[in-house]
Amino acid sequence: MVSAFAVSAVRACEVVQLQTSIYYYKAIPDPEELALRHRLRELAGVRVRFGYRRLAIMLRREGWLVNAKRVFRLYREEGLGLRRKFAKKRVAVVRGPYVKPERMNQLWAMDFMADRLEDGRPFRILTLIDTFTREALCVWPDHGMSGAKVVGRLEAIARSRSLPESIRVDNGSEFYSREMDAWAYRRNVRLDFIRPGKPTENGHIESFNGRVRDECLNVHLFFTIADAQQKLEAWRTDYNHLRPHSALASLPPADFARALCESPKTDHTSRGN
Repeated sequence: MVSAFAVSAVRACEVVQLQTSIYYYKAIPDPEELALRHRLRELAGVRVRFGYRRLAIMLRREGWLVNAKRVFRLYREEGLGLRRKFAKKRVAVVRGPYVKPERMNQLWAMDFMADRLEDGRPFRILTLIDTFTREALCVWPDHGMSGAKVVGRLEAIARSRSLPESIRVDNGSEFYSREMDAWAYRRNVRLDFIRPGKPTENGHIESFNGRVRDECLNVHLFFTIADAQQKLEAWRTDYNHLRPHSALASLPPADFARALCESPKTDHTSRGN
């Protein structure tokens, strides 16, 4: 009204029944909320697949006294929800140059495969290897996979082996699930996400999956999940203890790992659980 009809602000406030003090009021930003907004933007930029609830958990871990409602308000005001409109997957972290592992339990690699039973029902297979020793730590089939089931298999492995410093995975929903994030935080294991559409960044597990497909899945018929579990576990045992590996001077992975542990000169083991 002031600009369109050339009237004073006092007259315009009288017409719309607005107090002039409200018209002239200038909000004083809260320094704590400004810092919270800044940190929320930083977390959302790194954890691009996290919604406001998981971002609230991350903030509380850092000591911020916030609840989900407050984070949701700031999340909306900052326009962070617009990230979801992009159909293409985005990298969860800024990747640096590939660091070649130098000891066992330094870096594991994990992925999923898919196959079908003899009656046509599909199932998925969780594969996990140590990228230094090339040991197959898990080749586990099931009808459905979730973050909770992945955590269960990792915990089963942790009962007989030290956990790694990091696990390289793709951007599958099971790997960035709430269960996996909580487990990795509890166990102090870093989840190293590859860039979407770049499977070559996890080349060790892709090569291993090719061996599983060629040497086991294409050779056997699977009639039930229990049958698939038995046959895949038998293949994994053969792979670790009998099959020569060209990258390990033709030693089986288990023999190579045993030789490392028995070597008195170099400590190739990782940290404990």
